[in-house]
Amino acid sequence: MDDARGTAVYAANLGWRDVPLRALLSERLGGVPVALGHDVRTGGLAEGRIGAGRGADRFLFVPLGTGIAGAIGIDGRVEGGAHGFAGEIGHVVVRPDGVPCPCGQRGCLERYASASAVGEAWAAASGDPAAGAADCAGAVAAGDPAAVRVWREAVDALAAGLVTALTLLDPRTLIIGGGLAEAGETLFTPLREAVARRITFQTQPSIVPAALGDTAGCLGAGLLAWDLLNPTDRTEETS
Repeated sequence: MDDARGTAVYAANLGWRDVPLRALLSERLGGVPVALGHDVRTGGLAEGRIGAGRGADRFLFVPLGTGIAGAIGIDGRVEGGAHGFAGEIGHVVVRPDGVPCPCGQRGCLERYASASAVGEAWAAASGDPAAGAADCAGAVAAGDPAAVRVWREAVDALAAGLVTALTLLDPRTLIIGGGLAEAGETLFTPLREAVARRITFQTQPSIVPAALGDTAGCLGAGLLAWDLLNPTDRTEETS
C-alpha cells in the first residue's frame, strides 16, 4: 500500500496491482476526502497513539498472525517508506536457505514465527492436522516437550528478526500483537529473554503486548481520517 498516493500497490489475495483505491473511493462517495492506509500500519498508528505505545516517541508494532508485518512509529505517525513497503519484517531472512516463502525468498521470518507457521509445525509434531498455534501454546503451558521444542524454535526465529529490526530502528517500545500474542507470558517471557541474549551494544526496548486487539485497524483508520481534518494535530486528540 502506497499511503501517500492512495494506491493499492499489490494485494495478492485480491489480484490487485497499482489500483488507485483512494481516488476510486472518493469518486464513489461524491468527492468526499478519503484516508487510506495499510491495515498493519493503521493498527500500529492506533497502538502508538492510544494503545500500548502511547507516549513512546519511537515504536515498532509487530502483529503475529497468518503472516508477520510491522509498523514503524515515529512521533505520532507511521512511516510507510518510499514505496509503501516499510516495516515488512516478516520478510527479513532469519534462516538462510531455509523454508521457501511465497515472496520468492527462503527462510523468511513469517515462515517460522507467524501463528500459521507455529500451527503448521505443531500439527506435524503432534500428529493432529487440526491443531493450531493456540493448541501449541496450551501444550507448552502444560509442559509438553514436543510443544516446547516447536515453541522455542519459533521464539528463537522471532527474536532473530526483532533484533535485526531494533538494530536498524532503535525503537523505545516494541509492541507484539496478533493471534500468537494471545499466549501472554507463554510468549513474552521467553521472547524477552531471547532478545536479551542476542543484543550486544543495542538497547533493549520495552517488549509489550498490543492493547487494542482486533479494533486497532478500525481505530487507526479513524485516526487517519482525523488527521485529514486536523493535519497539524496528531497527538492532542489522545490527551
